[in-house]
Amino acid sequence: MTVLRPPFTLETAKAKVRTAEDAWNSRDPRQVSQAYSESSEWRNRDRFLSGRDQIGDFLALKWQRELDYRLAKSLWSFNDNRIAVRFQYEYHDTDGQWFRAYGNELWEFDEDGLMRRREASINEIQIDDSERKFHWPAPGPRLSNDDAIPAVK
Repeated sequence: MTVLRPPFTLETAKAKVRTAEDAWNSRDPRQVSQAYSESSEWRNRDRFLSGRDQIGDFLALKWQRELDYRLAKSLWSFNDNRIAVRFQYEYHDTDGQWFRAYGNELWEFDEDGLMRRREASINEIQIDDSERKFHWPAPGPRLSNDDAIPAVK
């Protein structure tokens, strides 16, 4: 697999976002954590994490709680070594209650293309099963190549 390194172009920034989305939709914490530098710093809602091991552990717990997780990301903006992303994801809990989360991420990459900093702001709402937008087989990548995600509602 080709590692996408900064400085980013529109094409490589979009590819970096889609690669991240596909990895997260695998729900494989170890695979996902390999995209981050050994000393990567995260802010995820009210959590602050440091390093691949903490990131992998966090993701493993996340996907034990957030069942049938499906994520769509889209490029918002980019520059030399930074990318801004907006995203939505859906999941249900063990009681079958569905949720949709909306958010923005700010990413900063090192010279090797590994993410050294991630800041995520996320809001979440309960939804009915009938309100779900994401129905592709999970785990697995989103089937559409369209890089637009549904409007926030």
